[in-house]
Amino acid sequence: MATRELSFLLGFLVLLSSLAPATPMTYVNCTVPKDPGFTRKSFPDGFVFGTGAAAYQYEGHANKSGRGPSIWDVFTHDYPGRIRDHSTGDIAVDLYDRYKKDIQRMKDMHMDAFRFSISWTRVIPSGQVQWGINEQGIQFYHKLIDEVKKNGLEPYVTIFHWGTPQALYDKYGGFLSESIVAHGFDSGVGAPGRCSPWVNKACQAGDSATEPYRVSHNLLLSHAAAVKLYREKYKKKQNGTIGITLCSFWYEPYSDTPADYEAVQRILDFDLGWHLSPVIYGDYPRSMRKLVGDRLPPFTTQESEDLRGSYDVIGLNYYGGYYAQNLSQRQDPDPTHIRYATDALVNVIGKRDGRLIGPQAASPWLYVYPKGIRYLLNYTKDQYRNPTIYITENGVSEFNNGSDIPLDTALNDTCRVKYYHDHLKNVLGSIEESNWSVPLRFYNSAGNEDEYADE
Repeated sequence: MATRELSFLLGFLVLLSSLAPATPMTYVNCTVPKDPGFTRKSFPDGFVFGTGAAAYQYEGHANKSGRGPSIWDVFTHDYPGRIRDHSTGDIAVDLYDRYKKDIQRMKDMHMDAFRFSISWTRVIPSGQVQWGINEQGIQFYHKLIDEVKKNGLEPYVTIFHWGTPQALYDKYGGFLSESIVAHGFDSGVGAPGRCSPWVNKACQAGDSATEPYRVSHNLLLSHAAAVKLYREKYKKKQNGTIGITLCSFWYEPYSDTPADYEAVQRILDFDLGWHLSPVIYGDYPRSMRKLVGDRLPPFTTQESEDLRGSYDVIGLNYYGGYYAQNLSQRQDPDPTHIRYATDALVNVIGKRDGRLIGPQAASPWLYVYPKGIRYLLNYTKDQYRNPTIYITENGVSEFNNGSDIPLDTALNDTCRVKYYHDHLKNVLGSIEESNWSVPLRFYNSAGNEDEYADE
């Protein structure tokens, strides 16, 4: 991706299913707003519309052509009950075999860019170069990028999208070990499924009080090392940009009390600032240092220096909103029940005075709150030195009862039309409120998402 002199860029990834959905989405009254004046032309010149995908959820061809297993391959096969429909990424949407047709569809939809991730184990099956490189995997991504460019789209690449090689997890625990710097640990919901047993009986091992912080610490150090390597060896030749993608909800105070306003700031520190503060300022937020104490690993002076400014762009994933209610103390009286999810001393809830903050989607954790994307953009700009931003994910889940519906019914997807309309309106609102004066980027994705079971 060519470097441009821009202070603010937006990408927007919305989660569409490329397969016919099992039932129409019914999370809200899906009357499409009558807004003929709001079109693609409403956005500034240079606004890029694109599509995106994640390797494990999209490529398929999982155990073929030299690809090694990732922690997700092992997790979905060994614990099928942890995925709602017991599916795996073995076939997924079969991008590996259908990429030419898929990219042609993107072109037909007048997309400008394609964001995809590289499967670590497709290129380096065992996780380390010294153990062997898979030339078939390298050639696949060469062909994919060539096809993207041939069709007039710009490629955006996610280098790591949670597909840690199983070989590295078996060798030293993956990101639990700082060894990974050289080359779903609170609730146990995602791979590798680790957490404290009192949090989730399905977890075979783990420590929810320390492992989330250790994993994130090593992820940040790995990020800093990758950025340093890219800038020193590849940036001049490729003229590319590099950054990090983070996920955050937006939070509204549960009440008008100062304590609840402070709770909003605190939960934003634990949600967004946990990873963004180190790459902007070189350290974790002070609220985290105070509340987590020595369970939060320290950075050395050199590590802090390497982290500070280790980005050209910041990606933001936004899904929905919550209320934040201050807690004066931990709700669980057991002193051994310590975990990342409660360290902020904030009660995160979707309902206040009997009313939801927004319509609840099929995923029980997702409350649709379009205004939140505007507030999150403004907050990030003001709090974190006005970084260059892409919105890399945004979307909504739908209900699935296992039955099929006619394709024409599936394509009459008024709920998503409304969803995109409302969120894009708020993106435009952020542009106008914050006086963004440069081109933006918008990602619109077709991808099949695995759903985790709540256990």
